[in-house]
Amino acid sequence: MKSFILLTMMTSMAFASDDTKIGQIVFKNVDIFNGIENKLYEKYHVLVEGNIIKTISAEEINARSDAIVIDGTGKTLTPGFIENHAHLMLMGPNLPAMEADKTWEDFAIHGARMAEMYLMQGFTTVRDAGGANGGLRRAIDAGEIVGPRYYPSGAFLSTRGGHADFANYSAPVGVETNFGRLNLSQEVDSVAEVKKYGRNNFRMGATQLKYMQSGGVVSAFDPWQLLAGSPEEIEAAVAVAESYGSYVMAHSYRKEAILSALDAGVMSIEHGFAFDCDIAEVMNEKGAFITTNLTAFDPGLLDIPAVKNVPSSLAKAKSATETFKNYIPNMKKCPVKRGFQTDCVGSVDACNIQIAYEKHLNNEFFGSYESLKTMTSVGGEISKLTGDFTNPYPKAKLGVIETGAYADILLLDGNPLKDFSVVGTGDKWFGAEKRPESPETIRIIMKDGVIYKNTL
Repeated sequence: MKSFILLTMMTSMAFASDDTKIGQIVFKNVDIFNGIENKLYEKYHVLVEGNIIKTISAEEINARSDAIVIDGTGKTLTPGFIENHAHLMLMGPNLPAMEADKTWEDFAIHGARMAEMYLMQGFTTVRDAGGANGGLRRAIDAGEIVGPRYYPSGAFLSTRGGHADFANYSAPVGVETNFGRLNLSQEVDSVAEVKKYGRNNFRMGATQLKYMQSGGVVSAFDPWQLLAGSPEEIEAAVAVAESYGSYVMAHSYRKEAILSALDAGVMSIEHGFAFDCDIAEVMNEKGAFITTNLTAFDPGLLDIPAVKNVPSSLAKAKSATETFKNYIPNMKKCPVKRGFQTDCVGSVDACNIQIAYEKHLNNEFFGSYESLKTMTSVGGEISKLTGDFTNPYPKAKLGVIETGAYADILLLDGNPLKDFSVVGTGDKWFGAEKRPESPETIRIIMKDGVIYKNTL
């Protein structure tokens, strides 16, 4: 796959060897899902010039004689997918192992492999929800490694005993950790520490901040009901982010946590399992977003080894499942802007399977149109929350097919509004067979005007 990717990159750039001439690619006779509307524009033509969508037309486009022409008859052109909650650096197999015996090389190599995997699954943009600094993005944007556009959050910000306290069980208060040394996670227990480590995250290349407000299920010290951090500490994180023109995303489970985060100015609620119509009213008033890993509502959740084999995690999972059971009906009754989230920590192969399953569950719970919008235009709106001077890709829109948007484009075999499987779904999670490096039904993957896959 790597040699194939490099070949297609060189092919797509070859026509731009004349510095005075911006390369052109024309997609002919494609059906367009634009990321916004519940319809396809049939038999349209799209001109990409450089890294921008230049023209969209129902009539044939008069391109230059040296333009590359791709006939997409019978295929659907969509925006590149956007993952809003990933952890590209965290390879597992569990948090104690990463704390005890992983070096920066381990994390870096895993991150590079995850970046390529995500792009080959059709994700041209990924927001990393904690554990990665700016180095991976610099390597991708410089062409040193293959990957999506990348929005890292820097270190998780968490209180002692909170959801990002990854220190060994017997570690004394204040001891330096592996996660802290590498700025993957930082313990913050005062307004001053929130400000110091929040500012350091932006210094290290973060595009937004991630605050761990609630506890979790598969974690050592924290009940999921935890309300970590004072209102003043969360407000401090928001103030730091806003000084960089950016925002805070908060790991929030309980209703009280979600509402207090929104009241403090948090713009992106992560997980948000206790979501209800009261929360929806506040979110819509503030223009906030939510991203939720729907695998949390999988019927087989209690059979996952990391849950069923750990008594404390099993007990937490049972109480959480009962408490969060109304999320899906509440989201349908009182919808808000919801972004796609996978939240995988583990091997590249395992995350590949989980991504495909998360796509499948989105369609099962919310249908094809809402799922496609969640994977495209909503993610594009979330990317804009970083503001112009912190956003690494500020010049055009993401997540839409429209004139002037970035040329992040997929070409799919079939109509995803009628057959959602063409986006690369998988109907099994644990116990599923290893998935291919890229779904056969995703025929073309273009990011920033460069073709990384073409099997037409």
